[in-house]
Amino acid sequence: MNLTEEQLERYSRHLVLDTIGRRGQEKIMAGKVLVIGTGGLGSPVSLYLAAAGVGTLGIVDSDVVDLSNLQRQLLHTVQDIGRPKVLSAREKINRLNPDVNVVTYHEKVDAQTLTDVIRDREYDFIIDATDNFPSKFLINDTCVLLKKPFSHAGVIRFQGQTMTYVPGKGPCYRCLFEEPPQEGVVPSSKEVGILGAAAGVIGTIQATEALKYLLGAGTLLTGTLLTYDGLTMTFRRIPVSHNPQCPACGNQHASV
Repeated sequence: MNLTEEQLERYSRHLVLDTIGRRGQEKIMAGKVLVIGTGGLGSPVSLYLAAAGVGTLGIVDSDVVDLSNLQRQLLHTVQDIGRPKVLSAREKINRLNPDVNVVTYHEKVDAQTLTDVIRDREYDFIIDATDNFPSKFLINDTCVLLKKPFSHAGVIRFQGQTMTYVPGKGPCYRCLFEEPPQEGVVPSSKEVGILGAAAGVIGTIQATEALKYLLGAGTLLTGTLLTYDGLTMTFRRIPVSHNPQCPACGNQHASV
């Protein structure tokens, strides 16, 4: 892959990094990442991946832009209210970096459609940027089944958490949380609020994990739940072990 003069300038700060350089930038530009959700997490994830030059960026969301989204969902503006989020997201991404091939999926995913979406472009890495437990468990189970690496994250109030699953190299989301909580047990961000900047912190970490995976560089958050508290500005690394009895990736399955 030959970089154009414009690309050499655009990615110049990557090219001088020993860990990236021209070869690494070519890996990024050949990479395909699927972002599920274009809200508080998906916005910073998508913007940073696009800025980095990820070649194909899949965007999944069935929702439309609402005024209450704009406190944290930086992909969208007042002019986008009422529009499908995937269209708003594609527009902003293309403005930032026209080199990125943005593939949109304006649909609510279930087990079959998510499988079809992931296989549509054979994405290299999946980002869980959703805000509800059924979606998170669905993404985990589908990625484990298809042997696709993914980044999990969640944010509420001033706190956030994230971990990365790589087939054969660590536990999955169900190893940590075996089943979704009963409805109403865990409050939603609509009920208790969310600091927009906290979602930005966690989303940026997810984008970093995706880029490291594409590059084959550094240490991923496999076997580690990283938690963040914006009020005390503290991070904690919590070791997570593979559960041999895990219903998704346990020893009875061939995934791990």
